[in-house]
Amino acid sequence: MTFSERLIYLRKRHALTQNELADLVQISRSALSLYEIGKREPDFVTLSRLSGYFGVTTDYLLGNSDIPNPISSNDKIKAAITDDPELANFWDELSEREDLQLMFKQVKNLSPQSIRKIVKVIKAIEDEESGE
Repeated sequence: MTFSERLIYLRKRHALTQNELADLVQISRSALSLYEIGKREPDFVTLSRLSGYFGVTTDYLLGNSDIPNPISSNDKIKAAITDDPELANFWDELSEREDLQLMFKQVKNLSPQSIRKIVKVIKAIEDEESGE
């Protein structure tokens, strides 16, 4: 789908008129109409407001992705360890570490069981290094 098709789809799915959506994202109705017929493209601010209002990524809105709001790696990790309070607390601390951010992004395609194992291994290493 193109940007204009996605915009029309989302507006109708939310049962909004062009006037209502234009008011919500602070643009003119004529600008919105031009977006919907494909004769104009939004600026970055407008694109951000539209994606924020609809709760979708800008990539989805632009037609670059078919996933409206992908689950973040952080959310996936939290879901995998939510039933273990000790691991969940450890993850809260660990998730702030910049030196591990690249690794966290790599878990997207792993199963919850694999994610859980990885967090446990990291915790074991951290505990060993801190003398616990």
